[in-house]
Amino acid sequence: MRRRGLTAAATLLCGVLALTSCSGGDDEGDSPGAEQTEQSAADQAAEDADTSAAVISITPEDAAEGVGINDDVRVEVEDGTLDEVVLTATEAGAEVPGTIAADGASWQPDEQLDRATRYELTVRASDTEGRAAHQVAAFTTVSPENSFIGYFTPEDGSEVGIGMPVSLNFDQEITNRAEVQQAVSVTASSGQEVVGHWFDGTRLDFRPESYWDAGTTVNVSLDFDGLEGAPGITGVQDRDFSFTVGRAQVSTVDVAAKEMQIIRDGETLRTIPITAGSDETPTYNGQMVISEKYKETRMDGATVGFTDDDGEGEYDIPDVPHAMRLSTSGTFIHGNYWASDNTFGSANTSHGCIGLNDEQGADDPDQDGAWFYEESLLGDVVVVVNSPDETITPDNGLNGWNMSWDDWVAGSAV
Repeated sequence: MRRRGLTAAATLLCGVLALTSCSGGDDEGDSPGAEQTEQSAADQAAEDADTSAAVISITPEDAAEGVGINDDVRVEVEDGTLDEVVLTATEAGAEVPGTIAADGASWQPDEQLDRATRYELTVRASDTEGRAAHQVAAFTTVSPENSFIGYFTPEDGSEVGIGMPVSLNFDQEITNRAEVQQAVSVTASSGQEVVGHWFDGTRLDFRPESYWDAGTTVNVSLDFDGLEGAPGITGVQDRDFSFTVGRAQVSTVDVAAKEMQIIRDGETLRTIPITAGSDETPTYNGQMVISEKYKETRMDGATVGFTDDDGEGEYDIPDVPHAMRLSTSGTFIHGNYWASDNTFGSANTSHGCIGLNDEQGADDPDQDGAWFYEESLLGDVVVVVNSPDETITPDNGLNGWNMSWDDWVAGSAV
């Protein structure tokens, strides 16, 4: 009994000694576990010493889709400054210009982005100790199917004639017309009231009651970004532009008299003999605005419905000189070198265009066609009278002046 008790006590004592041996060392040394802990702390301190305090934030988030193309992309940094920001359209490989703010704390693109495009953004910043921080992100901009923009006429900074409206052509059908129209601001330095008119769901024009006053500056603001134009269709445009109205020039074509009188600022500049549309293909009557100018252009009758029995164009002239468009349907005022000189002022022979005597090659400035081309601005008005045809419709070209002011105002959505 006693021997058995001693054995148990010895066993217990050995257990205690074993436990003590496993749980620590003597006073003169550290255990392997302590060495690892101190080493990890040292490594962490070294890592912290090399880590930049600069914190970069990118908007939008990485892998975002449906991103807007105006002000939706931005880079910012806290506790540091931006050193380099590179935004690239991945498919084209083109770098988008951008600007770092003077304080180095933010960056934005300098220009509107493209729709349905994947972009990559690479950012490098540094803190006050010069330690670098890096961040990258990629995103895809909104698709044309889910967005709308308005293509506008005239161009920013242009000088135009007194008949030039502000014309917006949308790339999507607009059903929320009132809100979209309210997002357009058109102001004239002349103080003239300007009203919008919807021709259909994709075209909105603005004009005053009468022609712009000469010398007027017109400022236009489009605030469509984020605006719902139709269910599931959001605007992505935020744009300001302006144009200046030049001198007041109106040219009147008298089809019966076969002549055109050009009046500028109340004075007659010149009276020119013309040839207009024949009795079979007469020229429209009405007020028409010059919307395009070409020193030379091709005119193919097949493109505007003038074909022979074989389906070929009744005419195909590759080098029509000094051509200026008056309608979407194909009415031009242009130089004519293929008719005899005595045609002008004596016979109407065209397919509806107004022809002026000219030379092939468009290089003789003394010809009537060349002179009128050089004296004309986009937006100048050409009025046709005494033709056997009907008056041109207001939406055929930039020709809303052929609508009464009451009817024009009635087409406004606000």
